[in-house]
Amino acid sequence: MLFGFIDRVTNATPLRAALDQSVERSRAIGDRVAKASLGNADGFALRTGAAEGELGAEETAPVDVEQEMMDLADEQLRFLTTAKLLERTYASIRTAIKGTGA
Repeated sequence: MLFGFIDRVTNATPLRAALDQSVERSRAIGDRVAKASLGNADGFALRTGAAEGELGAEETAPVDVEQEMMDLADEQLRFLTTAKLLERTYASIRTAIKGTGA
């Protein structure tokens, strides 16, 4: 009966998708910073097929930790703003369903 109602009257679905993307970007930034602190190595992974002196293609690119942390702060602001917009969207749906009580 109400399938698709929220999608038709609000922008909740794109906001939820934006939150998911923000989480993925935050995880990627955290992974890059963690690998930079470990000398571009994965903390729990064993090296496979490479000698100790050899570096892979992704290990040769230096990580600018300061830039990554700025990106993480920016991503946190985006996440919080999107979460607040989604909260307001759901609140307006609740208000519309409840009515004004008049």
